[in-house]
Amino acid sequence: MFAGNARKLMVAGVVVLAVGQGWAQSAAPVAKAADTVVMASPEAVGFDGKRLGNLHAVMQATVDAHTLAGGITVVARHGKVVDYQTYGYRDAEAKVAMTKDTIFRVYSMSKPITGVGMMILYEQGKWLPTDPIAKYLPEFAGVMVYAGTNADGTVKLEAPEHAPTIGELMTHTAGLTYGLFGATPVDKMYRDAAPLQAKSCDEFVGKLAKLPLLYQPGKQWVYSVSMDVEGCLIERISGEWFGEFLRKNLFEPLGMKDTGFVVPAEKIARLTQAYDSDASGQMQVVKNAVAAREAAMKDPGFESGGGGLFSTAEDYLKFAEMLSHGGAFGGKRILSPATVKLMTTNHLRDELMTGQWSIGAMRMRPGFGYGYNGAVVTEPGMAQLPEGKGTYLWDGAAGTWFWVDPTNDVVVVGMIQRRLDAYCPPVEWESRAAVYGALVDPAK
Repeated sequence: MFAGNARKLMVAGVVVLAVGQGWAQSAAPVAKAADTVVMASPEAVGFDGKRLGNLHAVMQATVDAHTLAGGITVVARHGKVVDYQTYGYRDAEAKVAMTKDTIFRVYSMSKPITGVGMMILYEQGKWLPTDPIAKYLPEFAGVMVYAGTNADGTVKLEAPEHAPTIGELMTHTAGLTYGLFGATPVDKMYRDAAPLQAKSCDEFVGKLAKLPLLYQPGKQWVYSVSMDVEGCLIERISGEWFGEFLRKNLFEPLGMKDTGFVVPAEKIARLTQAYDSDASGQMQVVKNAVAAREAAMKDPGFESGGGGLFSTAEDYLKFAEMLSHGGAFGGKRILSPATVKLMTTNHLRDELMTGQWSIGAMRMRPGFGYGYNGAVVTEPGMAQLPEGKGTYLWDGAAGTWFWVDPTNDVVVVGMIQRRLDAYCPPVEWESRAAVYGALVDPAK
């Protein structure tokens, strides 16, 4: 679709995060909808600084126990950063300390960013949630639906009751899957076709559109390649490379200088080491660590809207604060408040919020649904979570996480780099108890 030599790298420059360089200490009265993020004491915005020590203890304990190499946590309220800590190492074997400018693979935390890219085009009148996907990606025009297997083991197909829509795509209800987590014949077809290994959006869409939908659109919630399809929609609709579109419309306006699909060679030393678990559950460096590091510096060809981005805690905080401030940050408006509300409102029907559908700890259940490209807490008590109603959140496969709580005006970003499995400590969820246990004056 585009000439390969026209692509530009999206990640350039070095961010220095320091008080006095964009994040100034301030004793001024708190403004709820500040346009820039500044530092403040915890007590100025209702937190107890000593009780925030519980968050530090939760994180540090994992480093001391060698279950995490290191991490970063950032807590903000009313646009003020009140707690910003690093823990342990970005490379435990080489004893390289974790620093605030460390670059992480954020994996599925790419999804909310892709969602904002879609909403930028939505505001331009380029698509509607009720539009069929095939309106913009005609390869999907003849897609069929898996309907079981025949006696001879072959796959049985049927026509969709309705064409899958963009709104369903953005809520993981369009009928797609990942092929990574399920054991159905459709999941096997995904593994065999390997659409995520494509080298371009056109190749990805071409492979994917030949596969059947796993279920009738709108009838299930299944974690899927939907947000990768969104990245290709952005390319087709905008006429630009997906990464270039994000760079011009999101990363540059917000000052997200270390976020992109490539880590330039001059920044690769800041990329954290990647870890997973060995057969006994002990933390280990991933087996393909050297190859993965080399790949991070190369143009991926196919830019994965579902999991391909690299970022820093600071950059992602700017993105989250933009959502928290109704679509604006640092004097730059990305979306309108109404569009942010549309994106961060639950769109799942009650029958899809029964606990039957999940990915890891993200279980669609009473009180916990899904908006566009991220989960939404609809009733904290029912979901057994401490954050406020309307909280928008997601995480990544290597343990990064964030949430935006509009009820309490709290934004939190956490970064670790150990692939989520049964042995990875649940610091994302433990951090919630620590943060809200320190919010002692929520009316302040």
